[in-house]
Amino acid sequence: MRKIFGTAALMVGASFTPAMAATGPFFSLRNTDFVVLLGFIVFVAIVLWAKVPARVVGLLDVRAETIRAQLAEARALRDEAAALLASYEQKQKDVQDQADRIVEAARREAEAAAVKARAEIETSVARRLSAAEEQIESAQKAAIKDVRDRAATVAIAAARDVIAGQMDATKGNKLIDDAIKTVDAQLH
Repeated sequence: MRKIFGTAALMVGASFTPAMAATGPFFSLRNTDFVVLLGFIVFVAIVLWAKVPARVVGLLDVRAETIRAQLAEARALRDEAAALLASYEQKQKDVQDQADRIVEAARREAEAAAVKARAEIETSVARRLSAAEEQIESAQKAAIKDVRDRAATVAIAAARDVIAGQMDATKGNKLIDDAIKTVDAQLH
């Protein structure tokens, strides 16, 4: 406060120069410099009497405290946001790792299923080939038997015709006896 008064006094003292001075004696109400000085002194006195500087300082202190509280709250929010961001990044990393593990497991399962399906297909093809070969073999045997049966039937018919043409009663009896002996020999 004394600094303000001292500065004001210097300013008033500087205004007493002849170029700036008003006409007439200094301590006259007609001298504008004196009136301004009195007004300034009264103003400073009223400001000091009303304790305006203390109030201004108090308001500034309250404002400074409010700003400090806001800064502290902002720091806390920033720290909380940083922790939340780190948490979300960790969760994202965990989810990505889990997704990678799931994809890898699915790929392994797909490969195993493909190998199993390939083995089952090979087994099925082998089984079908075996069944087809058995059917072919069975059909061949049936065809050969059928051809043999027909050949035997044809041979018997031809032999009967030949034998009937060359056969007389004596030869017929002899053939019957030979056949009975052959059958008897094969049965015992």
